[in-house]
Amino acid sequence: MTRPVPAGRAAAAAQRALNGRQDENAEPPPPSPAGWRAGERGLRLGTLAVVALSAALITGRPWVLALAAVPLVLLALALPSGPRPDALTAVADVESRRCFEGERVTVRIAVDHTGEAGRLDPGVVLGHGVRLDRLDVGTHHVDLVLTARRWGRWTLGTVDVDVYDRGGLARRTVRAGLGEIAVFPVPEQAGLTPIPVRLPQRLGEHASLQRGEGVEVTGVHPYVRGERQRRINWPATTRRGSLQIHEFAAERAVDTVVLLDVLADVLDPATGRSSLDETFRTAAGLVRAYLRTHDRVGVVSVGGSTRWLQPGSGTPYFYRIVESVLEVRKDLAYRTAGLGPLPPPALPQGALVYVITPLTDPRILDVLDQVRGRANPMVVIEIPTGDPVVEPGDTEGEFALRLWRADRDAMRFALVQRGIAVVTHRPGETLDLALAPLLRTRIHGGTR
Repeated sequence: MTRPVPAGRAAAAAQRALNGRQDENAEPPPPSPAGWRAGERGLRLGTLAVVALSAALITGRPWVLALAAVPLVLLALALPSGPRPDALTAVADVESRRCFEGERVTVRIAVDHTGEAGRLDPGVVLGHGVRLDRLDVGTHHVDLVLTARRWGRWTLGTVDVDVYDRGGLARRTVRAGLGEIAVFPVPEQAGLTPIPVRLPQRLGEHASLQRGEGVEVTGVHPYVRGERQRRINWPATTRRGSLQIHEFAAERAVDTVVLLDVLADVLDPATGRSSLDETFRTAAGLVRAYLRTHDRVGVVSVGGSTRWLQPGSGTPYFYRIVESVLEVRKDLAYRTAGLGPLPPPALPQGALVYVITPLTDPRILDVLDQVRGRANPMVVIEIPTGDPVVEPGDTEGEFALRLWRADRDAMRFALVQRGIAVVTHRPGETLDLALAPLLRTRIHGGTR
């Protein structure tokens, strides 16, 4: 059984959270007060009684003492007959510690105590990345419904529950920590899976250039004793006057590595979109598309400490890949100092490498040179960040904007001249639209 949120501290905190005005730069809440202290009702009645007694002493009129009788009587009536609540504990139970952006998370805080208690008054202090949608207070529990706003690993925050005695004259606070939550990015819709020229000798679903046991017909060849007669191509046999056999392409799997540029988080001046958000959503779409075709997929994130996970396969591997890079954003903080060499196990030989980057930090070019030096086939997926805003009539600003655009065009041209495929994925468009040009030809590798 629940009731409306009580007035006072809980109502104000809930209203701020419902309006989405959390201070993302706020420090952790101070420790909760220890022991029993006066409640709001006790303070009001006590203040009225003190004011009346003071007025009687100052004015010297005994009848003013009668004004203090009412709050004193109310205080006496509100005194609890039984013992106050003791052995207070508050345990938070989060329905799911892993979810996707936009999904709701239900939290129940069970408050246990001995003795008689009155109402509960919770004070909610939320962490970054979540929003409070509903707050319900019962006699022995507090329920919260939160919405995950952005991907990352977030601290949910704390809830200080004020437990009042039976008369509401005194209260005691118990704190419940909500712990952390992992919010996965919503994957972009992708179904296309371009492949490189050379595929590893591992069975899969992609037709390779080599002959083998597959389902895609690549041509015919003369019959050789011992071949299966069911594969005879009768139209070609009739035309050529000799037995002709279907020739099939071998089916192989692809090793794919998604390399993420987390050197900087750039906001689009026009839309306010985060390049880091779009990078991870694009990466999640690519990973899911290749895992659906039973390929092996790995991930590398460069920026600060390099994080990587060797290629693997299977649907559960998708969550392992995403969790391996969630530490990039921990409560809106991530480290970007320094770059080191990519570990050899992170880029298997012949693996197709997708580099997802806004092309804003020149240090990413050093990473591209490392990948190209290992002869891995590579595709650069650019995440547009929008043009800088220039005030109308600002001649110097317009000239600087033209130089900025020319520098980015030169960077793209240099990548293409090196034989690196460069495509642009614009937020709001399907990822297949960016990958479609890669299907015209197979992706070639670099040179050692």
